[in-house]
Amino acid sequence: MRIRTIATTAVAAGALAALTAAPAQATEYSSALKVRGVQYDAPGSDSNSCSTGNTDEEYLTVKNYSSGSTVDLKGYVVKDKAGNKFTFTRSHYLQPGDYVKLRGGRGTDSDAGNVVYRNNCNFMWNNDKDTIYLYKPSGAGADSHSYTKSQNDRDGNGYITFHS
Repeated sequence: MRIRTIATTAVAAGALAALTAAPAQATEYSSALKVRGVQYDAPGSDSNSCSTGNTDEEYLTVKNYSSGSTVDLKGYVVKDKAGNKFTFTRSHYLQPGDYVKLRGGRGTDSDAGNVVYRNNCNFMWNNDKDTIYLYKPSGAGADSHSYTKSQNDRDGNGYITFHS
């Protein structure tokens, strides 16, 4: 299992304290969590219908790049340039090297499948260009990336990798 949901308050408090110890001017390079990539353009014709749409095919991958620290996603915020946002409200612990896909649409979060659903059937990422922001629970920046389809998606498949 790559993501574990743990209800231990002491562990969560320790993880939060470790994350908020970084200075407020934190940049994308001072955070263990980074945006690995984004499927900004879901395959097929865009449809945000909750029952038959393809919003769940649009996703953002967030990865723990730390070599030794587990990170709790609870309280982390993902935003786009227009201000649309998603807050991780449950504890999802990412061990070093683990990742989670934040998908659009509705579904059941799955630790085994490394997936969290936004439970919103509207698309979040623009198909031509956008900016992705990842914020720590303290409000400090963890990572950010701007993209344009023409400059960053060379193969035209709707997916862009930011960190390998």
